[in-house]
Amino acid sequence: MANRIVLNETSYHGKGAIASIPDEAKSRGFKKAFVCSDPDLVKLGISKKVTDILDKEGLAYEIFSNIKANPSVANVKDGVEKFKASGADYIIAIGGGSSMDTAKAVGIIINNPEFGDVLSLEGVADTKNKCVPIFAVPTTAGTAAEVTINYVITDEEKSRKMVCVDVHDIPAIAFVDPDMMSSMPKGLTAATGMDALTHAIEGYTTKAAWELTDMMHLKAIEIISRSLRAAVANDPKGREDMALGQYVAGMGFSNVGLGIVHSMAHPLGALYDTPHGVANAIILPTVMEYNAPMTGDKYKYIAQAMGVDTTGMDQDAYRKAAVDAVKKLSADVGIPADLKDIVKEEDVQFLSQSAYDDACRPGNPRDTSVEEIAELYRSLL
Repeated sequence: MANRIVLNETSYHGKGAIASIPDEAKSRGFKKAFVCSDPDLVKLGISKKVTDILDKEGLAYEIFSNIKANPSVANVKDGVEKFKASGADYIIAIGGGSSMDTAKAVGIIINNPEFGDVLSLEGVADTKNKCVPIFAVPTTAGTAAEVTINYVITDEEKSRKMVCVDVHDIPAIAFVDPDMMSSMPKGLTAATGMDALTHAIEGYTTKAAWELTDMMHLKAIEIISRSLRAAVANDPKGREDMALGQYVAGMGFSNVGLGIVHSMAHPLGALYDTPHGVANAIILPTVMEYNAPMTGDKYKYIAQAMGVDTTGMDQDAYRKAAVDAVKKLSADVGIPADLKDIVKEEDVQFLSQSAYDDACRPGNPRDTSVEEIAELYRSLL
């Protein structure tokens, strides 16, 4: 079976990347943008960095900011109606995963109205048409939603997250500008950075991994592990490197899938509103230990990418070294070590079943069960 790679049509990287937005909009004949951005970014003036450029070039737009941190079915339906009323012909998504995911769902439904219930988009939806063209402007260095074919919407009625996978939803253009990320607070920088590391490690070890994506993921691990501490300290070079590292991780995992770190993190976000990156960071070392028997020699290369000298190490030693390197990075950027302050024992069974049903679970290198996932949760309490 052939391996498939899906990437943006075009991407811009580095300081000032957003200055290219008007040229791309004009060259494509677009008339009006539907700007998806969460309310905090609008309030803090982050979104204004983009809309000021649109104003200067005389490009019309309308802002939609009814977006939750974990976007819901209701958010998406509202966005669809607002888009229809706006007269827009393309979307500019400014933000982290929440804005990007909302934009993808809205764009897909506009051009595939038979999925207007939103719920039917879960998993691999059989859409026929590409979504409304999206210009993606990330403000966090972590989700890589600007280069992935995935998005996550919360079904609030059932307290669960729906993972949606669709080649038709990938943004047409990504503008990865570290200046858009410079105002991220320390905690968010740490959480989203660990999310990016999780993407790279899970993508590298997932069942569908192959040589081309291995190359992407190992490079992403190297960039993220050397730059996240500096980014959390708001060092400009650290910010710039993280912007690239998280994008490279997205190039890979979007095309091969993830594993049960994400499966276990998703229900924490749905039930407790736990920040996704924090949940991933806490769970990652435990799942790495669990998956180790099914990873061959890959942990040696993870350890090396994170700066560990593995000379003379046997398999057990380099596997431990890789896990320890992840734990050290997580601790250095202030991530909690366990789920004691998040998970309630009485919720473990529900969380475990939700994680097992999650779309990321089949890609895990080690086959699992609801009971084994429950034990992983309990080990972190």
